[in-house]
Amino acid sequence: MREIVLDTETTGFDPETGDRIVEIGAVELRGHIATGRTYHQYINPERSMPEEAFAVHGLGDEFLADKPVFRDIAQAFLDFVEDAPLVIHNATFDMKFLNAELSWLNLPRIPDDRAIDTLAIARRRFPGSPASLDALCRRFGIDNSSRTLHGALLDSEILAEVYLELIGGRQPDFALSSSGPAASSAGTETVWRPRPRPNPLPSRLTEAEAAAHAAFVAQMGDKSLW
Repeated sequence: MREIVLDTETTGFDPETGDRIVEIGAVELRGHIATGRTYHQYINPERSMPEEAFAVHGLGDEFLADKPVFRDIAQAFLDFVEDAPLVIHNATFDMKFLNAELSWLNLPRIPDDRAIDTLAIARRRFPGSPASLDALCRRFGIDNSSRTLHGALLDSEILAEVYLELIGGRQPDFALSSSGPAASSAGTETVWRPRPRPNPLPSRLTEAEAAAHAAFVAQMGDKSLW
């Protein structure tokens, strides 16, 4: 199964009041394993950057001035994500911006049901506990020391690790996949059995204990059941 772990940075909180996307980062997973394929794009928002947003991600007007506008990168972005589920932390926020940008270009919206919200998963698993990306990194022991500012690609790479922990670890379907070595040729799951040891374990029975056991058995005579 192909999934895309995705993050955006924006000029603010609401596209309906003029805020725009300024960065998209995405990481491809196949079978819950990162393939190494990524998508990363800075975007000129065609407006000035509010100080509050600059403090979050550090992307200023001068840096973004020569970057492409969204209409110039929209198709490349859609080609990368294709029809894969999108794994997003606080998916409502990012989906709202992505669909606003696509709608302004008369391009099809991404259905909301394609989004897998890791924030919602974390709140279900750990009710009442902090569920920010940084908090989840601390919980799972994931190194986020390079995250001094928000960055879409870095955050999506970190989120990919968090997502795998949230769904049960780095191999959530270990030995359960119908296409794996633990499955039969008919595609049904089989019972796992240990392989024989290449070298038998040495006996832990001493010579004295073996002799005592032999003497005990001899006393029982030939008519004993064992």
